[in-house]
Amino acid sequence: MDSRERLIVAMSDLMWEKGYAATSPREVRDRSGVGQGSMYHHFPSKRELALAALERNCQDLLPGSIDPLSAPGDPLEKLAGHMSTPRDALKGCKVGRMTQDPLVATDPGLLAPVTDAFEKVHTALVAVIREAIDAGELPAALDPDRIASLLQATIQGGYVLAIARQDRAPYDEAVAGVVDLLRAAAPPPAAAPASAPTTSTPTHRKVRP
Repeated sequence: MDSRERLIVAMSDLMWEKGYAATSPREVRDRSGVGQGSMYHHFPSKRELALAALERNCQDLLPGSIDPLSAPGDPLEKLAGHMSTPRDALKGCKVGRMTQDPLVATDPGLLAPVTDAFEKVHTALVAVIREAIDAGELPAALDPDRIASLLQATIQGGYVLAIARQDRAPYDEAVAGVVDLLRAAAPPPAAAPASAPTTSTPTHRKVRP
């Protein structure tokens, strides 16, 4: 791993642990083992390093979310699998947590890769929800955009609840609750048409005198 890569990894980890505003260039140098001259050769400012780290985080995390949703398979099970993917609830989302940092939230350039990442996952979720509706696994009256937003908000909100309580149980309960709702929304299987009752024609026997 070269010095540029070590700087990006160190900044990525520190932003996840402490946030962008609370991370100093010196901490990045200490964590990465890269000297000051080399650091400013690659990244003239802390902001440029933070942007590179955010872009890398999004590139690293997106395939794990989008690829399973885009793969062949039962759409309702893909949605359930997405919600049930193992995540470190007490550390939060490496991308989503950046929206809580005041310097990121007020900087359109830093916020852009985060917004783009969420939008790509949203688009993938909408496509799978439409598949589930077309397959008769979810009611046609559901709005795929709203349901996709609900799934994303449940995951991100679950992180906040888990971190606030320092207990992952609220996160696990939230995502399990959404999976329960998805399964409960599935229309019941159509009943097989009842077969018409068979009637036998009575046989009239001739009575001999």
